[in-house]
Amino acid sequence: MTPKTAPSWLPLAAVSCTLLFWASAFVAIRHLGDDFSAGALSLGRLLVGAACLAVMALSRGVPRPSRRDWVSIVAIGVLWFGLYNVALNQGERSVDAGTAAMLIQVSPVLIALLAAIFLDERFTLHLGIGLALAFSGVALISLSTSSGSNSDLVGVLLCLVSAVAYSISLILQKPLVGRLAAVHVTWLACTIGAISCLPFAGDLVREAKDAPASSLWWLVYLGVFPTAIAFTTYAFALKHMTAGNLGVTTYLVPPITIVLGLIFLSEAPPTMAYAGGVLALIGVAVARRKPRPKAPDPAHPEAAALR
Repeated sequence: MTPKTAPSWLPLAAVSCTLLFWASAFVAIRHLGDDFSAGALSLGRLLVGAACLAVMALSRGVPRPSRRDWVSIVAIGVLWFGLYNVALNQGERSVDAGTAAMLIQVSPVLIALLAAIFLDERFTLHLGIGLALAFSGVALISLSTSSGSNSDLVGVLLCLVSAVAYSISLILQKPLVGRLAAVHVTWLACTIGAISCLPFAGDLVREAKDAPASSLWWLVYLGVFPTAIAFTTYAFALKHMTAGNLGVTTYLVPPITIVLGLIFLSEAPPTMAYAGGVLALIGVAVARRKPRPKAPDPAHPEAAALR
């Protein structure tokens, strides 16, 4: 029997769900910055996410990764769930949610570059030009957020660290979801990420006691929706799409985040940051442009037939 394939609309629905929840996460992180430190917020979110994912994952059986798979899972857990969250949470203490979302958008270009190196996806001139444009956009965003304070620059750099951690993790995850269930990979990586954040347990307990009930519910929201559900739907989509094509869909996150930021936080990125974000997105578009196939040589029709 041939295995059932997912309906063509299902990966797109999974991506849409992921993007909406991830956009809301930027806003929630910014909102919780006054109640939780970066490490405590990461640990709380990951503990909730790991608990929810355990229920979903174990209902499908016990995962049995190989030793090679465990190396990738541990790396993803430490990088994507641990480092990514801590760096982003700290970065958003000095960078607004919309700007942070735009900075993360250099990741599709990084993903395409890493995919060309490690997943045998083609490296093109367009990718090189796109990379240059994307980082020019990042530089413009950096200038727009600079107010003479080093904390602004540190915030930008921390968001870029998150983008690099995310890009590397996606490349590591692509082969894994071809061998293991997406929910198993996500659960194991999230659990490892939570373990890597255990040094912040004391901060989490202390800050949770002082935080208002609404902030505790926002923390639970981050663990359930942008973490447990969104990471699982993204891993599912990754199983049915190329790493490069899936990575580029995240360009929708910044506009959604900006709208949510205006509604819930009454804040928006600086004017020049929009120009930087557009330049970065142009870089993404150029990087993902497919080269035109060579036209057949009319002088050698037999060569065209062989193609």
